[in-house]
Amino acid sequence: MNVVYLSPHFPYHYHQFCRQLKEAGANVLGIGDAPVHQLASEVRESLTEYYHVADMHDDDALVRACGYFTHRYGKLDRLESLNEYWLSTEARLRDDFNIFGIRGHQIDTIRKKSKMKAAFRAAGVPVARGAVVQNVEDARRLIAETGYPVVAKPDAGVGALDTYRLDNENDLTHFFAHKTDVDYIMEEFVAGTIYSFDGLADMNGDLVFFTSHCFSQGIMETVNEGRHIYYTSLREIPPTLEKLGRKCVEAFEVRERFFHIEFFRTADDRYVGLEINMRPPGGFTTDMFNYASDIDIYRIWAQLLVNGKKELDFSRKYHCCYASRKNGLPYRYSHDDILSRYGDQIVQVVQVPGVFASALGDIGYIYRSPDLDAIERIARSIHAPDDGED
Repeated sequence: MNVVYLSPHFPYHYHQFCRQLKEAGANVLGIGDAPVHQLASEVRESLTEYYHVADMHDDDALVRACGYFTHRYGKLDRLESLNEYWLSTEARLRDDFNIFGIRGHQIDTIRKKSKMKAAFRAAGVPVARGAVVQNVEDARRLIAETGYPVVAKPDAGVGALDTYRLDNENDLTHFFAHKTDVDYIMEEFVAGTIYSFDGLADMNGDLVFFTSHCFSQGIMETVNEGRHIYYTSLREIPPTLEKLGRKCVEAFEVRERFFHIEFFRTADDRYVGLEINMRPPGGFTTDMFNYASDIDIYRIWAQLLVNGKKELDFSRKYHCCYASRKNGLPYRYSHDDILSRYGDQIVQVVQVPGVFASALGDIGYIYRSPDLDAIERIARSIHAPDDGED
């Protein structure tokens, strides 16, 4: 099997996907904008061959790279990046080289938040009222129905970048005076706790692995207000959440892909669909999959692609939590204090690359426990301010 992998060096820990593909017997053919000598040795060793392009946004250069690999290895069987930013690029290249996976005619449904709403509704999932707004008059017509606050975000945005909460007319006027020149969707503000339904589906859309996470707050607030965050995997998924998540997997035709579906829980057993991402959940959540269930999701994905292996006997043995810290915030307990207190539960400490720090903090603690109360107690200690209490 020949698998083209875009930007195998970013994020760094995703080289584990490539390594497992190679160990499963695939030719792993990397394309990236970093010169080969700048790649970490772990990345280089995970690839069969690497093709350097000066600009990953140069479609002609990417086509030449894939043409070279086709000439050298034969038909390309899969093309992946597992990165939301490159989803549209992946789809164009799959069209050009007739590769299995999401194609160009499907991309708007999974990239544009306005299109997602229709698919959520088709799945029977409630969504926030909203619409694409071209100007302030469009926005005011929507707000006449929803009232303030509203949330404005790029219709095809990535994560919470350039996403804003608008609480009044002054906020609205300022937003339109300064917004970037892209289509924006505006939605009523939904108050609730964010839950996700995450996992991996096989070629038939059946779930190979799935789990759920609960977030202390939204990524929009984390980024825009410079907060730290924690989010925790659940050992038991609320039945209604799982039911809605499975409906979404079917409605969005998830095939041989990871998925990350976000909901607001607005009340007991009530959920509002937020968005779907056809890739693994961000940050170090793939590592959290592994720690929570004692599995290797990198190997599971590779075996699914290369050998069609989809049987997985797993259990959620632990709650696994990611808790971040920001360098500019004062904390009651030092890093060494946290390691001394909770070293038995902490399974990984990560230094977050700067590009992710606004959402994931500058340092992240990944820890696990079968007891949710213990998880939350540790999070309170990690985030306790220097004059706070446990």
